[in-house]
Amino acid sequence: MSAKLLEGGSIADAIKAEVKETIAQMPQEQRPQLVAVMVGDNPGARAYAKMQRKSCDEVGIVYELKEFDESISEADLIAAVDELNEDGAVDGIILQMPVPEHINARTVQAAIASVKDVDGVNPANLGAVVMGQVEGAPCTAQAVVRLVQETGIDLYGTEVVVVGHSEIVGKPVALLLLDKFATTTVCHIGTSDAGLLEQHTTGADILIVAVGVPGLIKGSMIKSGATVIDVGINRVKDEEGKRKIVGDVEFDSAVEVAGTITPVPGGVGPVTTAMLLKSTLYACQSHR
Repeated sequence: MSAKLLEGGSIADAIKAEVKETIAQMPQEQRPQLVAVMVGDNPGARAYAKMQRKSCDEVGIVYELKEFDESISEADLIAAVDELNEDGAVDGIILQMPVPEHINARTVQAAIASVKDVDGVNPANLGAVVMGQVEGAPCTAQAVVRLVQETGIDLYGTEVVVVGHSEIVGKPVALLLLDKFATTTVCHIGTSDAGLLEQHTTGADILIVAVGVPGLIKGSMIKSGATVIDVGINRVKDEEGKRKIVGDVEFDSAVEVAGTITPVPGGVGPVTTAMLLKSTLYACQSHR
């Protein structure tokens, strides 16, 4: 068997088209505005900010990158966030990761007003996920759910295994799928240490992996015909020493077993970016 590729590009384009159409009908002065907060000059954060700006420009969202010196104190950074919270022209705020070690990212993210938290990391928005509120969920979690829905699988009673229990992917994904009456199991380092990981993954109709460990899931750990959503983004070197991006699933072996699988890159990533745009529009509509 050779799995069908569930590519995110076309799905992301469809989401962007919807957002763009809605914004085009809004008065120019009411276009959504997204402000990204970046501390220091991390190359990864800057590259992500560049991609955000490009995506925002495509759909008509006003984008601003506010940069702060690496030496800024946590208190001063929170004060800057508070100013953005009070700015009526700002609809969405996102903290670019990573931040310097002396700053607690969770504390700063919690300071972002929930109505402007387009990344879905404010405790209030994470709590709303328990109530099945998809719009305020972390963008990656929203992207995973959208990709699963694109397969057309009836989630009612379906066996879902989520490998990874992070606050921005594993936990919210599990809760959102539970809300659709999927039978959901969450695995983590404790499951692996107990030697039970494969026992769970081989029983999954839908396997979602988000742990940041390259090639953790082998083809032998996947149920034949299963849908595999690989959230992992890992930069590794090949045998020739060249850098490449791989997922948490060993693609070459998994593609021979799974029924449907997302590629890395090109799977979850583009949909996550599109969901950020959708969340910014939603924040604008709620905020205004």
